[in-house]
Amino acid sequence: MEILSNTVALSRMQFALTAIFHMLWPVLTTGLGIYLVVVEGLWLKTRNKDYYFHARFWSKLYVLNFGIGVASGIPMEFQFGTNWGPLSEAIGNFFGSVIGFEASWAFMLEAAFLGIMVFGWERVNPKIHYMATILVAFGANLSTLFILSANSWLQTPAGGSFIDGEFIVSDYFKAVFNPFMAVSVSHMFLATLETSLFVIGGISAWYIFNKRNPEFFSIALKIAIAVAIIVAPLQIWVGHLSGEQVYHYQPSKLAAMEAQWETTPAGEAADWSILAIPDEKAEKNAWEITVPNALGYILEFKQKLSEPVRGLKTWKPEDRPHMVGLIYYAFRTMIGIGFFFAGLMSLSVIQWLRGKLSAENITGQSWLMVGWICAAPLGYIAVESGWIVRCVGRQPWTVYNEIRTVDAVSNLPPGNVLTTLLCFATVYTILFVSAMYFGSRIIRRGPNFNLPVPGIEEKPAVETTPAQFIPDERPVEAQQ
Repeated sequence: MEILSNTVALSRMQFALTAIFHMLWPVLTTGLGIYLVVVEGLWLKTRNKDYYFHARFWSKLYVLNFGIGVASGIPMEFQFGTNWGPLSEAIGNFFGSVIGFEASWAFMLEAAFLGIMVFGWERVNPKIHYMATILVAFGANLSTLFILSANSWLQTPAGGSFIDGEFIVSDYFKAVFNPFMAVSVSHMFLATLETSLFVIGGISAWYIFNKRNPEFFSIALKIAIAVAIIVAPLQIWVGHLSGEQVYHYQPSKLAAMEAQWETTPAGEAADWSILAIPDEKAEKNAWEITVPNALGYILEFKQKLSEPVRGLKTWKPEDRPHMVGLIYYAFRTMIGIGFFFAGLMSLSVIQWLRGKLSAENITGQSWLMVGWICAAPLGYIAVESGWIVRCVGRQPWTVYNEIRTVDAVSNLPPGNVLTTLLCFATVYTILFVSAMYFGSRIIRRGPNFNLPVPGIEEKPAVETTPAQFIPDERPVEAQQ
């Protein structure tokens, strides 16, 4: 096959594999860290042992995800030097420093206090332990800030200029706070938190559905619902803001997201396609279902657009995104899951207000529990779909409108890249199967209610007996 002899395609496939696999794990740790802060704080405030056991149980899943995330994240960063050497040379002045901050500040902060959070329950003061939990969660979410800042700069480069093929920073803070940065960080932060909420809620619903400690796990489910009341609708709004930025800064990506081939001039209404089959060769949609005049309401909350929506035909084939079908449906998958989460949250709130989620009635809400169980993996699909739209839609540019992907890849033999790609695929498959095995074992075993609670349950005293006096039988000379 032609693709097997194409270094650019193979390098892109390798980075896509490592990025998609790696993203599965920090998505949960960043949000789950915040949840651990909440339940441990509730334990310290109320001294309700249930909150303590929740903190101990969910921290096991945190550690598992953290370990796999570290193992899969380091190879991804090394690829900037191995597979994307020309890119690293061109943008290392800025991009390398931001990635370095993520490792030296965020990751090291999280890793440094993780040991105290996991093993310090009966070894340090509860307030000191709580501080460690807060710092672990802060470090995990600080990673989101640095990584999304770096990636946003690839989307909207700012704060300097390219001189002789190298980016020279003139305003570091303008580069960090580039046009995409604030909304992108917010969108990803909410995505990780929302994914974690529905994973926690889904696992709790599984226990409730199977009538295993339903009263205990109803606490976790209600916390997830309570936070989702804010997060789910806010994520939809921030997602809309992200779409507006694409509309203004990356019109070719917007055209691919909407499979829009023809340009709609300013002052006119544009249809919005719900479903379509994009045909890149014919430069049209072979089939589509549209809502008349709806695109203007989606982009600007009005029928007629104030700015044109450029069609894909505006750009030459080599200057516009390909794999339009993938971008188009990844975008709709992300949106669909977001609205499903908001709908499930709304139904859960209604049932809560009706008293159906009380300890006596919650086991009878089988249909609602099934909905939460099904929702557990959907957040991962939404996040991965969003990153596909973000990165595949940026093509053919690595740094938007500055460096093409074909110019950013290292000059490596295709066979070498194929070998490493297959090795990564094998290792990551083993890691994934292992993570699923140990994760399912943690869930099957459930929480350990026999753990001693610091400050409440004292360790049993060790029985001792007085020592027996044994006279010294050595000669008098030896005793001196």
